[in-house]
Amino acid sequence: MLLGIFQQLDTFVFFVVALIIAITIHEFSHAWAATMLGDPTAKMAGRLTLNPISHLDLMGTILIFLVGFGWGKPVPYNPSFVKRGRFGEMMVALAGPVSNILLAFLFALPGRIYLITHQALPDSPIYVFLAIVVTLNIFLAAFNLIPIPPLDGSKVLYLILSNFGMSHSRILALERTGPILLLLLIFADRLIGTNIIFTLLEPVIALIQWVVGSSIMPF
Repeated sequence: MLLGIFQQLDTFVFFVVALIIAITIHEFSHAWAATMLGDPTAKMAGRLTLNPISHLDLMGTILIFLVGFGWGKPVPYNPSFVKRGRFGEMMVALAGPVSNILLAFLFALPGRIYLITHQALPDSPIYVFLAIVVTLNIFLAAFNLIPIPPLDGSKVLYLILSNFGMSHSRILALERTGPILLLLLIFADRLIGTNIIFTLLEPVIALIQWVVGSSIMPF
């Protein structure tokens, strides 16, 4: 029984560390992309750093443990400074999910190498930690790719809608109503017994798992 408690504690600590890594890299990547595209706003705000304290939001982090979702501090940027207009904004937004996919790929490598060389799945604590990091980063990337404001995928939607002639005012209206729609989707499983978010994410998660190679690992 005592061993089981320690194992659960290890898993919780691994999850916390993995969460800090995932959110920090995600938000730093937004700041880095914005800076590379000519916007100094994030750098001036102290967000071009790998210091987790600069990126973690207290309420957003607490909610992750309470209800299963949350957020980091949004990285500020000025669209007027970002090069290439809405395409540049999209690149800044996608930098976050892409960084999580790359992180998942890197952390999955040791397990893939172990499987190839030993013809067995690893089960030591270090590989459990790696598995948690990979799984968390895959989910974070997939979740943020949902094209609903304020998630990163919404910038892709904005680019498509603007190319089809949607006015700036309508896009702003969508940006205001998006968070409400997102909350409804998140709590839909509790309200109507249907996990819409997971249904939307399932094929995206499967694709990312295939890309990073984690489908052959015990995550």
